[in-house]
Amino acid sequence: MDTVFKKLRRFNLIMGTFHLVQAIFMVFMAYFVIDKLEAFQPTIVQNYLTYVPEQGLVLMSRELFTLPFGILVACFLFFSALAHYIISVPNKFFNIYVEDLKKGINKFRWFEYAISSSIMIVLTAVLFGVVDIASLILIFAVNASMNLFGLVMEQLNSGFEKGKVNWGPFIWGSIAGLAPWVVIVLYIFGSGSIADAPWFAWAILAAYFLSFNAFPFNMIAQYKKVGRWKDYLYGERTYIVLSLVAKSVLAWLVLFGAMQP
Repeated sequence: MDTVFKKLRRFNLIMGTFHLVQAIFMVFMAYFVIDKLEAFQPTIVQNYLTYVPEQGLVLMSRELFTLPFGILVACFLFFSALAHYIISVPNKFFNIYVEDLKKGINKFRWFEYAISSSIMIVLTAVLFGVVDIASLILIFAVNASMNLFGLVMEQLNSGFEKGKVNWGPFIWGSIAGLAPWVVIVLYIFGSGSIADAPWFAWAILAAYFLSFNAFPFNMIAQYKKVGRWKDYLYGERTYIVLSLVAKSVLAWLVLFGAMQP
């Protein structure tokens, strides 16, 4: 068993390095190669109501700050790399990681997903025109909640027996995860013409659909004990691979989307 965890430690280090290399490359592209990407800094606004004589309450908007889009996409990958290194390098955290895995839990994974994937969903929303600070905060919070439901799912079913799984957190988390994408889709089709949606809108939606379904499938396979998923560590390795693939695809799609006219 010690050999298995040593290999898993090395696997996390390798995957963290893949995230780190991509993040560094993105920063290089954003600030030294692609001028359009450096210039793409959407303005985040605050919408509010104010009273205007003879008109009543009127919706107003004030500019708050500009968003350094390119660097934040890179930060999304930097944070994922950092999370892999945190559980792999210091013995203290690695030992906690191992003890949790033996119980069928990885709280590090869900906290990392709660932050990194929420950053990406916010950036995706901004790319499609969601620039109201209140909406972005809610999108971040709801997406983070979706991932924390995953943690609750593992904590609630630690040491479960097949057929006695409590699927409540899985169901509520899936519903929460859909909410930000409902907002994004409304913005994509806000013009009333599907043909107006740019190519990267379809690409991001397709990538999200595939990755969104891959992660729940992995969890379902773990709790249904399907084939090699009878071993929780197989599901853990699958999560790590899915995380790298999904985050890489979405990060590059969002980055190239920001370069469009």
